[in-house]
Amino acid sequence: MAPAAVDYSGSRHFEPKPRQTIISEKNNIEGGDLDSQQFHEGYIPAEDSLCREIVSSTEIQDKGYLEYGCSHYRRRCRIRAPCCNEIFDCRHCHNEAKNNISIDQKLRHDVPRHQVQKIICSLCDTEQEVQQFCNNCGVCMGRYFCGICKLFDDDISKGQFHCSGCGICRIGGSENFFHCDNCGCCYSTLLKNSHPCVERAMHHDCPVCFEYLFESRNDVTAMPCGHTIHKNCLEDMQEHYQYVCPLCSKSVCDMSKVWEKFDLEIAATPMPESYQSKMVWILCNDCGANSEVKYHVVAQKCPNCKSYNTRQTRGISR
Repeated sequence: MAPAAVDYSGSRHFEPKPRQTIISEKNNIEGGDLDSQQFHEGYIPAEDSLCREIVSSTEIQDKGYLEYGCSHYRRRCRIRAPCCNEIFDCRHCHNEAKNNISIDQKLRHDVPRHQVQKIICSLCDTEQEVQQFCNNCGVCMGRYFCGICKLFDDDISKGQFHCSGCGICRIGGSENFFHCDNCGCCYSTLLKNSHPCVERAMHHDCPVCFEYLFESRNDVTAMPCGHTIHKNCLEDMQEHYQYVCPLCSKSVCDMSKVWEKFDLEIAATPMPESYQSKMVWILCNDCGANSEVKYHVVAQKCPNCKSYNTRQTRGISR
């Protein structure tokens, strides 16, 4: 979502190292002495005084890859929630369970993601401090790992990245987003020079489904007025012929062709003679102008921007 100042210090991708086979003379292991140089991880001396590979570090780290996790993440660890000390597959699993309608409203809560301190390896069940590799079995618990957000994910095709401006991890690839300091969130680079800035634009609920947009895992888009909404919620609105922002009532798309049809409809529907000289005051939702115009039963047109997205503010003057 000026380009985002992305901090990668707490997050990284794990790329498996290519397998290597080391067969060396006793005193010539990669140019070093057997007694003074440690063996490459995953290799031990053989009885015949040669080094032979028993298991590569890649095989250890990749064990269980994409076999564990939940509906939200493929990962090889679970978290111990610091708020209730219970174990869950991920923070979303926790939030769904603890914000359930069956839970007493006073006890509902979200897990503070940055405060997670303990994780449990899914392969060996070892509880340990937050880290990418299990300190017991050596497995990589998530190819994408962010030590700031305590996020693990084996599916790196999502293009995860940590945005230091937002303070959380996002998906879609850092090259496809920029962080707007005024809006306080990330937007697609397609909106870099065209989005209207609204302070803390995504720090509120979607006006349709009421999910908190800043941490939503669904695509969010900015409407021409600057307010934000889930992309699929906006599409649902348009399928039901709703073309104005639910918050400020401004048009969410180019309505010029529609206004032309209104012109034709009004021209084909003359008002009775007793109403032809009646005037009303209107407020245009698109440009904000207050105007006095002729009353018509179909709609009132804004003389300033030619929009029919207007509302009547005063009754008919006689």
